[in-house]
Amino acid sequence: MNKFSFFYLGTFCILISILSFFNIIYSYYFNLYLNLNTYLYTLLISLFIGIFFIFKKNILTKLNIYHKILTVVIGYIFLPIIISIPFYLSIYNLSFLNSYFEAISGFTSTGFTIFNNIKHIDESLIIWRSTSQWIGGLYFLFSIILLIDIFDENFKKTLTNFLSLNLSETLKQSLKIILLYSLITLLIFIILKIFNFRTFDSFNLSMSLISSGGFLPFNDITIILNSKVKIIIFSLLMLSSYFSLFLGYNLIFKKKSFNFYSEDFYLLIYLVIIIALSYFFFAKDYNFSSIFFSICSSVSNIGFSIDGKNYFFEIFYLILVIIGGSFFSTSSGLRLYKIYSIFIFSINELISHAKPKNIFVNKLFLSDSKIKNEDINKYFLSLLFLILSVFLLSVLLSIYDFSFENSIKLAVLTLLNTVNSTNYIPEQINFENLSVFTKYLLIIFMMIGRIELLTIVIFLKKIFIKY
Repeated sequence: MNKFSFFYLGTFCILISILSFFNIIYSYYFNLYLNLNTYLYTLLISLFIGIFFIFKKNILTKLNIYHKILTVVIGYIFLPIIISIPFYLSIYNLSFLNSYFEAISGFTSTGFTIFNNIKHIDESLIIWRSTSQWIGGLYFLFSIILLIDIFDENFKKTLTNFLSLNLSETLKQSLKIILLYSLITLLIFIILKIFNFRTFDSFNLSMSLISSGGFLPFNDITIILNSKVKIIIFSLLMLSSYFSLFLGYNLIFKKKSFNFYSEDFYLLIYLVIIIALSYFFFAKDYNFSSIFFSICSSVSNIGFSIDGKNYFFEIFYLILVIIGGSFFSTSSGLRLYKIYSIFIFSINELISHAKPKNIFVNKLFLSDSKIKNEDINKYFLSLLFLILSVFLLSVLLSIYDFSFENSIKLAVLTLLNTVNSTNYIPEQINFENLSVFTKYLLIIFMMIGRIELLTIVIFLKKIFIKY
């Protein structure tokens, strides 16, 4: 690890300490003394580590892609350990494994939870669960920027030097992203309050929505969504993790061509088509507001559900989860841009065989950007690795705790970091009672899903070549 890696991880340790401080203030103000000391320990530990990392003297070597991957991977393993401290030291007697599972689930914005009844949890700890999602979503955005070399050549050009070896420039740009991320969170909170959501609920939900997380401050979301207006407003707010955060960033801080915003334009067309077709076919027979809610929940990979069980919709929503949202959003999934690019490439390849004398350019609709073969190869590899990972995880899960059908669905949700929901799995899962093997398995694959398996493969390739 070099100086940049320590600075990068140290910064997030400092952020955790700041969030711990806010939890201390909240707990003290509302006389929630049961878990107060746990946040104090978290503050001191994260602050000490953060300062140590930031000011650590180290040789500044050239930062290559393998250094970046190592930094991101270590962050996904190490930072949840700090986040797990309040869970582990709380009055609820959680084991380290359960505490780490809860922290990882929040940090990766997956939303699986050890707690079966949220009503019995201290409010400060509920806030900490939401906080783990919020900072995890922020970490994911920075990880995308850091690993942009792996994903796409066109996007790489737009973010050149966004995070560079120049620490002063890095800090300046990072503060802008943190500021925008915080402002969007605040905006969501204000909108929820305007529509008469409880302050405590609004605060926690705003952090869940912006991060594409699945933690709720209560057991059932239908408790607060007691009108069609609230359902629609909440559905629209979930799209904050569907569209690119950098759309807002560049509208505010920079001027970019349409090529940069084209992905969000495609996402909008895709969403409108889905909603329009759903309304046309299902509005007469089903409650359309709940369908609209589940569509928004699925495309943003949040996974909240107010629908009853329906096999057709279950498959439909699961497909939307797999497709996912924008490259530069907190949502997961294969990404529409990848699927669309693969589709265009495949169509052109088929036509070229029928008309070999014609020249077909792999170009996106209403855009000057050309799809490079190198990027197409990456997209196909991403799809292949996802399929193989789902198969492997499904087999392993079915050995211990689940039927093969539920294993497949849970594997998809784990790798795509989407909360367990009646939209996708026909039975409620008690994560606390899962075997130790299954918990470790889900922890590993939650991290792999968030980082993307292609990233892991590139890193392992480097290790195997080296040794």
